[in-house]
This record gives sequence, C-alpha cells and structure tokens, in this order.
Amino acid sequence: MARAGRDYILRHGETVFNAARRFQGEHVHTPLTLAGVAQADAAARTLRDPLGPRPALTLWASPTGRALQTLATIAERLDLDWHAARTDGRLCELDTGAWGGMTYAEVAERDGPPAWPGTGLLRPAPGGESYADLAARLGGWLADTHDDPGDRLVVTHGIAGRVLRGLMTGLPPLLPPGVPAAAGLPQGSVVLGTGHAPA
Repeated sequence: MARAGRDYILRHGETVFNAARRFQGEHVHTPLTLAGVAQADAAARTLRDPLGPRPALTLWASPTGRALQTLATIAERLDLDWHAARTDGRLCELDTGAWGGMTYAEVAERDGPPAWPGTGLLRPAPGGESYADLAARLGGWLADTHDDPGDRLVVTHGIAGRVLRGLMTGLPPLLPPGVPAAAGLPQGSVVLGTGHAPA
C-alpha cells in the first residue's frame, strides 16, 4: 500500500569533493561549493512555487554535512525550521571503502573503471558496502517511516537516492547491481518519489 503523503526526494548540492571528482561516500564533512549552494537554492524555489511558504513538510536528511547544509538552504527559503529536521544514517550514501577520498582517476589507474558502463552506478569498492546492504538499510527506513503522516522532503545522495526511489516505485532490479535503481539526478535536483519533478 502506498504511503499517505507525497515524498520529495532531493539530491544534495555539489561539494568540494564532487568538484574535485573525489569519492566521498561515508565522508561526513564535505562542504558545498558556491555552485552547490546555488543548486540547493534553486531546488528550494522549485518547491516553493507549488507549495508556497511554510509548507506542511516533514524534513528528513542523511546526517552528513552536505545533506544538512543543503537542507539548511531549503529550510530558510521555505520558512521552515531546520532544527526540526529528522536525520537517519540509513539515508547516507553508499560506503566507498578504500576509494574514499581518492579521485576517480586514481581509482581507475589502481582498480579499473569505478562505474559499470551505461549505468552511472559505481562498482562496489574494496572494503565498501554492497548494493544489497544499501537496499536493505534504505528499505528498512522506508518500512519504519511508512506511517509518517503528510508530505515530506528527504535530502539524500546520488546513488542512495537512486536506490531509494527504485524501492519506492517498485522498479525491477537493475543488473548490475541487482537492486532497483531509478535514473540518476543532477546535484541539487528534487523529484517526487514517483520520479517526476514537482508540478
């Protein structure tokens, strides 16, 4: 049964690691660039147009600095209380293990192409998290919050957001990685849990 309420899923804005093409994965403090702040502000305006000021939204975020900084910009633009936001570690990005902090070029030189061709999804990193484990923790969050009342905004990450939306919409497993994954989103993008941009 579908949840009673709409879910707006937002990918955090660009960070200093994104700009340098570094793997951040489980790194918790990677601040937004000026472009990332502008992306968060644009996403907030996209939400404010149909929802108006002070919309009835429950705020959720990954506890990483980049997600919380993105949410702070959005909360300010929407006249919502950032301090009322809920965080959950299950909304964090795929753990990139030994690749954390390395550049894409360094990983490619040492371990081969970091992504599966044609998917935009990273291969599991040495010592990193499996997609099955990622899907399990995101699925657990969805199950535990299914009865949340009303609409909510969820600020998460690139790969985690794809798998979250894949689970929410009942997509078949993508091979690889063997779990549901929706299409990728540019940084700072916001969509309904159905995968459509807010009207």
